[in-house]
Amino acid sequence: MTSDQTEPEVSAALERRTPTDHPVLPFDNLIAPTPLSASPPEPARWLAFVGVLVGGLLGGLIGYGVADLLSTGSVWPALGGLVGAIIGAAGVGVVSALTLRAMGEWRAVEHPEARRA
Repeated sequence: MTSDQTEPEVSAALERRTPTDHPVLPFDNLIAPTPLSASPPEPARWLAFVGVLVGGLLGGLIGYGVADLLSTGSVWPALGGLVGAIIGAAGVGVVSALTLRAMGEWRAVEHPEARRA
């Protein structure tokens, strides 16, 4: 059998199909799920805030300690503590913001039926 002989058979079978062979059924009472909020939960935001404070405190202590070891004056340790606190808080803040955003997006793309289980 060649391909020329099969083409008329396929087209003839398609012509014989009726709409009742594969009926298209409408969706009755189809309700789309409401989208979830992408904001992270409030306890996670409070933990991130506390983490930024702790990161700033520890960064300030490290900056103060390094500047106190390397200098003899009294201004440099205070300045080192201030710079260390800013760098520590900024670093923990960036990591916290990325973590909270990822947590919020993870919750937003969760399948609606997974919450019911």
